Amino acid sequence: MATGSMEAALMTDPTIKVPDDLLVEVISRVPYKSTCCCKCVSTRWRDLISHPDHRKKLPRSTLAGFFHTTSATGDHGYLSVSGSWCPHDASLSFLPEYKSLQILDGCNGLLLCRGRKSSVPETLDDPKTLDYVVCNPATEKWVTVPATKWSWLVDSACLGFDPAVSSHFYVFELVPALAWTWYKRDDYSIEAVGIYSSKDGVWTHPTVLDNPIEIFYLSGGVFLSGVLYLCSNNNSVTTVDLEGTCRSIPIPTSHDAPGGPDVYVSRGQLYLTIQGASELSFWVLEDSISENCWTLKLNISYLRLFGIDYSSSGRFYGVISAHPEHNVIFIIKEFISRCRSLRKLYSYEMDSGELHFICDLPRNSRLPYLSYVPLFSESLADGH
Repeated sequence: MATGSMEAALMTDPTIKVPDDLLVEVISRVPYKSTCCCKCVSTRWRDLISHPDHRKKLPRSTLAGFFHTTSATGDHGYLSVSGSWCPHDASLSFLPEYKSLQILDGCNGLLLCRGRKSSVPETLDDPKTLDYVVCNPATEKWVTVPATKWSWLVDSACLGFDPAVSSHFYVFELVPALAWTWYKRDDYSIEAVGIYSSKDGVWTHPTVLDNPIEIFYLSGGVFLSGVLYLCSNNNSVTTVDLEGTCRSIPIPTSHDAPGGPDVYVSRGQLYLTIQGASELSFWVLEDSISENCWTLKLNISYLRLFGIDYSSSGRFYGVISAHPEHNVIFIIKEFISRCRSLRKLYSYEMDSGELHFICDLPRNSRLPYLSYVPLFSESLADGH
């Protein structure tokens, strides 16, 4: 290629010298919607993304389904909602064998699990009888994260992972009051946060909070732009950054909300749902710095949402997730039929106002329902 032609090519495509395999690996780390946009960069990018040999590594769908708990002991199942893809091994049998394995959280295609090597440790501060495991069900790769002396006492741990930024992940261990006072267990009062970085391979020393975080049981947390967001029961969302620094963001209040709020990530923004006694409101975080940072996205009554079905016996179970790429939320409604409870999963399109029935839920399924977006990248930092 002539010098002038080469210079012109570099100006139009600065990645021209990047090998195809490396470029595919980079593209595989971005969300599905961004992958579609990558086809417009150049004919080379379009051909690489469309090539049959590369489709396995690139995201082919967004939300594929939900992992969920099936028993009080931590057994789990998988519910497909897209019909286009599901894990080859939803039981996660490719992981090391443990006495029990519990899925704690999911983030951008990875799952955070806790594996117990024994039913009860000899001492509660013995980390050798327990592991955290981070795995990718799409590639069946996994990484063991060492437990801490607090891990047997922890009910909540969250995963932070952004494949568009790095193949490395973070585990947030939310340490309850018992770990520090040793006299009373309080599942809701978080007095310290420990953070594990797969890049550094170590836990930071737990950050003792000035004011304990009162979090809602099973409300979970979400990770966005290097920050973990948790719902507190004092009308606020608590943020924890990668340095362990915490702050509180006030949220809109509802005088008739029977349960706690929940947070979700969709299209790169943080969303908040507040379930009142008769209506549902959906808010988006416009500015995490400002005190008046929430914008109302949706306010709809359950009667309008479900029509005549809302008056049937049963209850509104709640919003369980938001679609990562579309303006859609997922809702569970419970019905009572012939003296037994039936739970149904729906999707609600906020732009069109249309409610769609997806499926009946297995009778043994229970919270939390963890959104699963397949990640086809082979990379998992130091993975097996």
